[in-house]
Amino acid sequence: MHVLLAEDDAVLADGLTRTLQGHGMQVELATDGLQADARLQSHPPQVAVLDIGLPGIDGFEVVRRLRARGATTPVLVLTARDAVEDRVRGLETGADDYLVKPFATAELVARIRALARRNAPPGGILTLGNLVLDAGARRARIGTRALALSAREWAVLEYLLQQAGRVVSKQQIIDTIAPWGEDLTLNAVEVYVSRLRLKLDGAGLSLRTVRGFGYLLEAAAPA
Repeated sequence: MHVLLAEDDAVLADGLTRTLQGHGMQVELATDGLQADARLQSHPPQVAVLDIGLPGIDGFEVVRRLRARGATTPVLVLTARDAVEDRVRGLETGADDYLVKPFATAELVARIRALARRNAPPGGILTLGNLVLDAGARRARIGTRALALSAREWAVLEYLLQQAGRVVSKQQIIDTIAPWGEDLTLNAVEVYVSRLRLKLDGAGLSLRTVRGFGYLLEAAAPA
């Protein structure tokens, strides 16, 4: 996931960048409002995280310009201001969500992922090997055989397909499919992955454990 982070506090920006990268995100950093505005035009991210108090032009103006161009990029604004008026102004300007500093980084990650999912195009089809997953119709098949999945199995498989070819941790899976503290444990993720391995038999896929790191889904090597 490509995320634009606009934050002028060097220490905070470095910490947030490392955190988001640790959750599998590609982070592009802007240190002032003009940089953020330019990068939103030249290299639109999947989600923009903007500090309100940016130098140059503030986060409100960055969002205003973004929406004036007709862009629908999801925007999460960060603010150290406690006034309700600032939060309302951010949302009325066109932001999709906000966090007041200080905040828990786990909540930031969860909100970014939620905004990305909300903005994902409907009806997307993911394919790998013989597996076809139709997100719009909520149907999956291996070749011509329908694949029966529980809601959680579907969510885990969809995320693994989106990250195909990359190692993802159990915690990344939890953060993505249960971002608001729902009851999902590391052991439960193991169970869902184990079930998926059985159900994906014949799909021409390899879903393997990379010890100490997580799981890797990829097309199986030719026999």
